[in-house]
Amino acid sequence: MSFKNTFIRKVVSVSLCAVIGFTGITLGHAPTASAATTKADKIITLGKKYLGVKYRFGAPSGSTSAFDCSSFTQYIFGKYGVKLPRVSSSQATKGVKVAKANLKKGDLVFFKVKRTGKKIGHVGVYVGNNKMLHTYRATGVTYSSMNTNYWKSNYITARRVL
Repeated sequence: MSFKNTFIRKVVSVSLCAVIGFTGITLGHAPTASAATTKADKIITLGKKYLGVKYRFGAPSGSTSAFDCSSFTQYIFGKYGVKLPRVSSSQATKGVKVAKANLKKGDLVFFKVKRTGKKIGHVGVYVGNNKMLHTYRATGVTYSSMNTNYWKSNYITARRVL
C-alpha cells in the first residue's frame, strides 16, 4: 500500500469518527430543551384540529363535541399526559408562574371575564407571537390576539405546566 493510500484512509477514518462523535454529542443534548417544545407543538396541533368546535359553558370533561375554555385545555393537555383540573381558576395553580414577557408555546394564559369580576375566569394556550388558542362564547375554538384591548386589559397571569 502506498503512502498516499494510507494517508487518505486515515483522513477518511478520522473524519468519520469526528462526524459520528459530533452527531452523538448533539443528540445527547437534544432532549432537554426540545422535549417541552415538541410536546407544546403536539398539544397546539391537537388543539387546532378542533378549530370551530362550538363553545358550551360547563362542557363535560372528555367531550369533543363542545368545549368551554378549561375543558378544552384539560382535554388537549391530558392527551399528552399533563393532568389539569377542570376549572380555569384551579388550572392557574399548577406549574410555575411565568412573566408575560417570557411566554413560550404551550404556556397557559389566564384572564378575568365579566362573570368572574377580578378573578380568573378564562384560560387559553399561548401559541407564540402574542396569540392564544382557546374557546370562547361567540367563536368556539379559535385563535385570538392577546394584543387586543379586551385581552390586554383582562390578562391576569400565565403558568408553565410543560
